[in-house]
Amino acid sequence: MDFRDLAYFETIAETGHLGRAAEKLNRSQPALSKSIQRLEESLGARLFQRDGRRIKLTDVGELLLARGKQLRINISETEREVRDYANGLVGNINLGCAASMADYLLPQLTEALLERSPKLTLKLSIGQDDVLKESLRAGRLDAIICPLVSNDADLKTYPVLKDEAVVVASADHPIFSSRYDLQELCRYAWVLPGPTVTARRWIDNAFMTRQLPSPNVQIETNSISLLPRLIERTRLLSFVARETLEYGQGMSRLREVPLVETTMSRTVAVSIRSGGYLPPAAARMVELLREKGSVITA
Repeated sequence: MDFRDLAYFETIAETGHLGRAAEKLNRSQPALSKSIQRLEESLGARLFQRDGRRIKLTDVGELLLARGKQLRINISETEREVRDYANGLVGNINLGCAASMADYLLPQLTEALLERSPKLTLKLSIGQDDVLKESLRAGRLDAIICPLVSNDADLKTYPVLKDEAVVVASADHPIFSSRYDLQELCRYAWVLPGPTVTARRWIDNAFMTRQLPSPNVQIETNSISLLPRLIERTRLLSFVARETLEYGQGMSRLREVPLVETTMSRTVAVSIRSGGYLPPAAARMVELLREKGSVITA
């Protein structure tokens, strides 16, 4: 089985169309057809079947797609592992960090890492925790820092520190003009991340478990940098880490809406893939976070 044929097969399977796959790969359709033919002959089974104008995978094709993706990850990790050792363990980390905690956590962590390994190179990806977890599973990231991931056999997770997330509003929001409770928050619209993000699920649940409607989300965004200006110029409520509110850029015009019911105590953790290759530099970073995470980020 040729690895190039396998890569072509994966693209054809994802597009469901030979012509679009040919455009994406900059190859001719006959060349791709021969590639699939070679795979089918080597496996002794059909990989695709017609579905109108499109093509779809057979059961054998579905199995090959799943195994092929894992094989590609394994080959990529093996190549990287060999390069790391051949280069004398020159440090490189592909690190993901949840947007809600990047501002207050990454500067201190980066400082500590560079003090220990001045030649270390970092590729930082900032995003929502659901996207980061998928990137970690796919092998695009070595480790992620985000709210604690529990009951996930694909990941190994180590607690690092505790923090809190709270509801915020503009400093002159009308909610501060009188006493308020959780039900009062239902009167206002919100700006929040998507429903698969841990913080969003938590705040929705805080309302629903008390027989109140979940927040009315008027703006859905994964950009933490937009929040200060959005909240400052509107009557929208939002939900951010307390440390971000206290130390984050542009947060001075915002104010916490303190309620016990909407104060989320959470564990920040570092996660890696179970059984996946972990570069030496990333392993050192995980060890540093496990031993001194709460001190580094204080």
